[in-house]
Amino acid sequence: MCDSARAKRVNNRHMSALLVLLFLAPTLAGCFGSGALSGGPDESEHWLRPVEERSDLTYRADDIFSHVSINGSYGIDEVRSLYISVPAITLTDGGAGATGDAEVHLGLWLPLIEGCDFDAGEVAEECRVPIIAEIGPYYGDGDVDALTPANRLGRFLIENYVPHGYGIAQVSVFGTGESNHCMDLMGLDEQEGIHAAIEFLGSAQFSNGAVGIIGKSYDGSTPWEAAAMGSEYLKTIVPMSGLIGVHDLMWRNGSMEARGAIMHNGVYGSFGLDGDSEDPQNACEGYLEGYYAGVGAYLTGDNLAWIGSDYWEERSFLARTLQNYHGSVYIIHGMQDWNVDPHMAFPTHQILQRNGLDVKGLYGQWGHDYPDRLSGHQGLSSGRGGEAFPFTLRWDWADDLLEWFDFYLKEEGPQPRLIAEIQDNMGGWRVEATYPPDDLDWLRFGMDGCSIIGGGETITVSSELRIECPFFEEETRIVGNPTFHVDATVSSSEHWNASRSCGDGPAIPRWWQRG
Repeated sequence: MCDSARAKRVNNRHMSALLVLLFLAPTLAGCFGSGALSGGPDESEHWLRPVEERSDLTYRADDIFSHVSINGSYGIDEVRSLYISVPAITLTDGGAGATGDAEVHLGLWLPLIEGCDFDAGEVAEECRVPIIAEIGPYYGDGDVDALTPANRLGRFLIENYVPHGYGIAQVSVFGTGESNHCMDLMGLDEQEGIHAAIEFLGSAQFSNGAVGIIGKSYDGSTPWEAAAMGSEYLKTIVPMSGLIGVHDLMWRNGSMEARGAIMHNGVYGSFGLDGDSEDPQNACEGYLEGYYAGVGAYLTGDNLAWIGSDYWEERSFLARTLQNYHGSVYIIHGMQDWNVDPHMAFPTHQILQRNGLDVKGLYGQWGHDYPDRLSGHQGLSSGRGGEAFPFTLRWDWADDLLEWFDFYLKEEGPQPRLIAEIQDNMGGWRVEATYPPDDLDWLRFGMDGCSIIGGGETITVSSELRIECPFFEEETRIVGNPTFHVDATVSSSEHWNASRSCGDGPAIPRWWQRG
């Protein structure tokens, strides 16, 4: 079995010794198939079965996302439009700092609870609710505004968790939606705006003082931004395909991505330019730095600290998260995600564990997507997750999140198991204590047992070298990234590139620069 996406760290234990879980395909899913799922929690046992015992359950699959299997007790109130002042943005930051009125905008949905008035000056303790926030640049910029439930995640959160006593906030980062100031691509200004929103949501009269953040891609990076800032109110984050650092994503393992040169000013910076009177606020420090930082890092491959720039350093979140954050982390990442590569999740999972944080992971063979989206999963191609579909779909995901939020935001129920759920490229799910697993063996193979079946020892810009090695003698589970050691001499060029592939799988490129 050759997994081209995540080869080639090896655990050579027989697969039959591993727990493999297959979840029901969406074509088999319909209304609730178990009486225990349609009612309230059984007082004698936890309402959510262990993940190993869910394969015989039938989950609802008639929507674009998963639904909780237990209906909540509350209605959903009308959305509230709120503007949160960010006094940390000052004149030296430019933009709205020049006028001292920097603010972020959010839409807030609260439950309708009998006898509770969330707009009163004093809200009763028993009425206060935890808040789940989804924070990003897309409200009003490529998607609905922040006051409309967003199909990408907001509607999922509102319909599933407001009836269970949660508030849901859709928050626009600076320079997007109805938030003013400038889009500085995850810089300190944006982090200050996110921090102000969390402080407000945690200290408001309607809040019980517990806030969680969830999102995917850019919106999966804002949880890391918030954790890096630290807050007594931030209790859990659920980053999906999120960035632990912007430079970490685009410059890695000797390679660099062309998009890194234009991501700030060429892509996201344009979100703040929409022809209104606030366009001049984009003339802030972070936006102006983006003009040289992207190109400079692309040309050199480093973070430009040697010229005195802190542009990339302030957009690095993991180290500051370890210093400032004391909550839990539920990491979700597609193992076939080639937009935000899984190296954002690994070894982050183990680093967080070693630093004493509660960590759970959900790692399936989907791409840059959510765990429960048929539209994205069914488009997976062969070698890129197609063999694992439809077992990539996790219709139990809404239940998993409800269990997670209940414990970390309400302090209700048993603690969720701090495990890594990992899917192999053939669709089988298994549970590990961490990921990559600790109980693995490194298998090393010398090239003396292999044969050259194409090309020669001298490589040109148009040639390739194909090497065929013997099949494994034992059934083997391949886990993690491969390491291939080769001695090479660069003869005529300052740059060269190479790619490797496993079997007939796709090639993975890597670039090197002399010196």
